[in-house]
Amino acid sequence: MPIELEETTDGIVLPVQAQPRARRNAVAGIHAGALKVSVTQVPEKGKANAAIAGVLIDALKLKNSQITLRSGETSAHKKFLITGLTLTELQSRIAEATSE
Repeated sequence: MPIELEETTDGIVLPVQAQPRARRNAVAGIHAGALKVSVTQVPEKGKANAAIAGVLIDALKLKNSQITLRSGETSAHKKFLITGLTLTELQSRIAEATSE
């Protein structure tokens, strides 16, 4: 099942399935139309959200300024806004990150 990316006037909305308290920080594939991201952080005071953003920045070769948590601050289902990339560029970076 492909990732359900949503193009908006602000950028591209990337759905993320968060898995806090994992053994390592990594992009763990695709789950139910979302990019699954595992982080070792616990989900308290935004620590896991910051760690997830960090994993996405590394995996998708983004700058800090290109990613914003749009919704799902306290949920496992999050939506991040990615700016400065075309849909095709983001899709190819996701493909690279999930094939490693």
